[in-house]
Amino acid sequence: MSTTATRASTGLITADDNRSAMTDWFTDVHAITMRNLTRLKRSPDVIGFALLQPIMFVLLFSQVYGGAIQVEGSNYTEFLMAGIFAQTVIFGSTISGSYMAEDIRDGIIDRFRSLPMSPSAVLVARSIADFMLNIVSITVMLITGFVVGWRFREGVLDFILGLLLLLFFAWAFSWVMIFIGLSVKSPETLNQAVFIILFPLTFISNAFVPSDTLPTVLRVIAEWNPISALVQAVRTLFGNLGDLPTPDVWPMQHPVLTVLIGMAVVLLVFPPLAVRKFRSKEV
Repeated sequence: MSTTATRASTGLITADDNRSAMTDWFTDVHAITMRNLTRLKRSPDVIGFALLQPIMFVLLFSQVYGGAIQVEGSNYTEFLMAGIFAQTVIFGSTISGSYMAEDIRDGIIDRFRSLPMSPSAVLVARSIADFMLNIVSITVMLITGFVVGWRFREGVLDFILGLLLLLFFAWAFSWVMIFIGLSVKSPETLNQAVFIILFPLTFISNAFVPSDTLPTVLRVIAEWNPISALVQAVRTLFGNLGDLPTPDVWPMQHPVLTVLIGMAVVLLVFPPLAVRKFRSKEV
């Protein structure tokens, strides 16, 4: 047991002990983040699929289906890109859960729990590594989008805010995936469960078609779908709404605020649950 931990048990924590504990925490986060990035570097297939998926979706929808799908008041390629951005970062966050489930299966989590390191440091490091992978994915999407004719129409500041909103939404959502990854028995179980949930969520939304073109029940679901709020927020910040009417429901009228509230709720709920699950002997 460390000196700080010993003093904690006797109630004799000093300011120097707190600073030392914080330094140790950042050291742990850095070490585990580098371990996760090294693991990614040694898994070119994971990186390859993470980068090819957004290119495939951009080209498939803009070039194959773009001529057949008409969006009144907007260019379909510009309408589409916000949906592709949102879908890619959300699906990319599943890597957090998959790697966590693999680490449990391989006994890595048991080794981490046996070391004198903070559980939260291990989980934060996992989320940071995937945050960095999402930066690469978004960069690839931006390049592909510019090639097929997409442009942002608002100022540079709004454009940057849109990218930051995507990245931090993905980071917050990765905590949901981390918790699920700690809860399932195998990576295969996680992949099947997550895709069964995420595919309907992304397609029953305004990501690929306007929500008012959907049947009534699906339209209501799409208008209150948090992914629709993210897509609407990004379209607004990128200036890609064109002359599309905005649905008269609160999440669509205030998409940025809706996304921020959703992120706050997720970060209040899932990191503590993930840390508790990590500490559990039943993991």
